[in-house]
Amino acid sequence: MINQLRGLAVFAKTVELGSFRLAARELKLSPSVVSHHISQLEEQLGVALLYRSTRSLSLTRDGEQLTGPAREMLAAAERGIGAIRDNVTGLSGEVRVTAAAILVQSQLTDKIAQFLRAPPNVKINIDYSDSPRDIVAEGIDVAIRLGWLRDSSLTARKLYDVERVVVASRAYLSGRPLPKTPSDMEDWDWIDLAPVQTAHVFRHETEKTVTLRPASRMTANSAHALFKMVGRSAGLAVLPHFLVEHEIRAGNLTVLLPEWQLPSVSANAVRPSNAPRQGLTAEFVKAIAAEL
Repeated sequence: MINQLRGLAVFAKTVELGSFRLAARELKLSPSVVSHHISQLEEQLGVALLYRSTRSLSLTRDGEQLTGPAREMLAAAERGIGAIRDNVTGLSGEVRVTAAAILVQSQLTDKIAQFLRAPPNVKINIDYSDSPRDIVAEGIDVAIRLGWLRDSSLTARKLYDVERVVVASRAYLSGRPLPKTPSDMEDWDWIDLAPVQTAHVFRHETEKTVTLRPASRMTANSAHALFKMVGRSAGLAVLPHFLVEHEIRAGNLTVLLPEWQLPSVSANAVRPSNAPRQGLTAEFVKAIAAEL
């Protein structure tokens, strides 16, 4: 079948240009190779497709019947290759993205909106989800993930650091003495993200570190759920600053131990390791990483 497809392409180009010599020039082959491909196709089909003379070519009845499908096949292939080249050299096509649900409220969303304003022929399909996704199996172009990359078959580009803070509501803190060290909060009602991060490492501005391993009163697989539970005074939690900053400014949530820092978490654009370095998806990643 592969040899027949090659022969059909050579046949279509020869009929289009009217000679072996011109077809050979277009296909960057020698005239003898062009003639060989067509002769081989005729042998495989058991019919003559072209009448040859020293000065001209003409189609047989079978050749006329095959010309239309051969031209359609060649045109379809040229359209497909042209579309891929356009995707590589210009901004057009679709980018399939998955991102942690929590990032819908981050600066990432602003960057995606800015990217869409520039190229008119680009479509973004984005799934905000906390469910793990197999980007290779599902045909996803890029995943925006928080934390370290564990899969060696993927490659990651760091976008920015996510600052984390410990917060609780004013109602939850009512009647409790404000903590002076992380250890003062060890027996409080911790609400943690599942899978549970059993250790919280706090670093003081004096470089002193304290590792806290509190028992979780509640766990959930969604940072939004933690945010809501903290807002309902169910306990305290470690959350991204961008998620809680509005409630902090409004006075509804309080940052505990602001002089103690938690390690930030990196947001990364993750792609298959063999993903092209040019083209629409590469430009998308470059755009969302800019000035973040």
